[in-house]
Amino acid sequence: MLFNWLKKGAKKVTNHEGATAYALSPALELYTAVVTASLSDNFYEKGSERLERIRQLIGQNKPEFVLQLAIYTRQKMHLRSVPLVLLVEAAPLLSGDFYLSRAIGQVILRADEITELLAYYQFANQRKGVKKLNKLSKQIQKGLAKAFNRFDEYQFAKYDRQGAEIKLRDALFLVHPKAKNEAQQEIFNKIAAQTLATPYTWETELSALGQQTFANDQERRRAVCAKWEELIFSGKLGYMAMLRNLRNMLEANISAEAIGRVANTLAEPAAVAAAKQLPFRYLSAYRELLANEKTNREATQRLIEALEMAVRHTAANIQGFDANTRVLVAADVSGSMQTPISQKSSVMLYDIGLMLAMLLRNRCQNIETGIFGDTWKIVPMESKRILHNVQEFYRREGEVGYSTNGHLVIKDLRARNAIMDKVMIFTDCQLWNSTQDGSTLQEEWKQYKRIAPKAKLYLFDLAGHGNTPVDSLRDDVYLLAGWSDKIFEILNAIEQGQSALDKIKQISLEDEN
Repeated sequence: MLFNWLKKGAKKVTNHEGATAYALSPALELYTAVVTASLSDNFYEKGSERLERIRQLIGQNKPEFVLQLAIYTRQKMHLRSVPLVLLVEAAPLLSGDFYLSRAIGQVILRADEITELLAYYQFANQRKGVKKLNKLSKQIQKGLAKAFNRFDEYQFAKYDRQGAEIKLRDALFLVHPKAKNEAQQEIFNKIAAQTLATPYTWETELSALGQQTFANDQERRRAVCAKWEELIFSGKLGYMAMLRNLRNMLEANISAEAIGRVANTLAEPAAVAAAKQLPFRYLSAYRELLANEKTNREATQRLIEALEMAVRHTAANIQGFDANTRVLVAADVSGSMQTPISQKSSVMLYDIGLMLAMLLRNRCQNIETGIFGDTWKIVPMESKRILHNVQEFYRREGEVGYSTNGHLVIKDLRARNAIMDKVMIFTDCQLWNSTQDGSTLQEEWKQYKRIAPKAKLYLFDLAGHGNTPVDSLRDDVYLLAGWSDKIFEILNAIEQGQSALDKIKQISLEDEN
């Protein structure tokens, strides 16, 4: 989540499409690279290349900023792997600095992140063999020792994966945490002895069920149904577990009462806020339900309505818009945007752009929406159904072609003499002109400002390749980045003349709570 006024005289570079673009400052580039990183291959850049670029950018920034960015990325953007990379890579730059241990305390929010940080430390330092974790930074050791004090037995047991190369037992012996009381010392003893109580989770319960023998398949299906209902009514089934298993629950033919409990939980505002799910998680669940719609239509529709309500809650805090604010939202649906965000995901950058665009659509009263590729096309959409709108846009894939002619969005505004207050483009920022007529987004925006001097252009960077298609000499172009609905919090800050980089730098390294 980011905006920043681009510096005057930004260095010209060539983007991945061979078009002229403009380099970002080291801090801005690091931020865009981090909040759009899945550390897996994407259309233009291999995951290992992204990691190496992040490591190089860390060396170009102040280490304190890197720590603040790690905290911000974990707590605000809800990313898990990249903040750990930032902490480990910043360690050699902060020899003896207590800020590192305090930052670790603010980043480690799940028990398995203790071992994940050590795993990356081992990888980054190319450690192998018995002493793969020796000479651990004292401040990392101190920070991890304090992190051990944060979790209870259930949390440790839930994430103590015995198949992992580095286990909680290894971490315990390495960092020697000091128990805050006798009860916690007993938990530490159990970690050491590997006798933590088996946690009550959907994975462990269904796994245990799978070990049982049943007289026939019908009996097995009844047992699976009963187990899902037990999990649902126990109150111990987490929000993300519900979200990821909606199709499994329907296939288990759980009762209407159980469906109602799940739907109410998914749509409950406080539960949505506490779950901190990235918006595309709801889209993935929605698509799973659509695949099951013909089998159990009534239950499926009940859950779909709950998901729609849940994503509306995530859009509720979007500010900076009123009935008089004229907004244009344009989504890039080019070939490079149709790339999965990770090897294990079916979600594409295309989907994220559409999802964020429709969240914004839900909050605006005076808005036009459209898609661009070879051409630009305005596609009217209703405001209330966010997930439905994303899917409708998705079905129109191919209607505008697969190039990245983002300049056509502004060219159309000029041709219609349409005055907008905000023009918002969701893209990977690798724009070019496939017609080769010389027109660019930069030039079109310059011309548009003559008829709409108060208009602002927002580029939502969904890929973080380190450059932008527009070099602004005024404070009317903003760059935002990320996959979370938190990206919109900055829109209100823009109206107040604040900078997201400044907000990151305001994060305290003095207090880990």
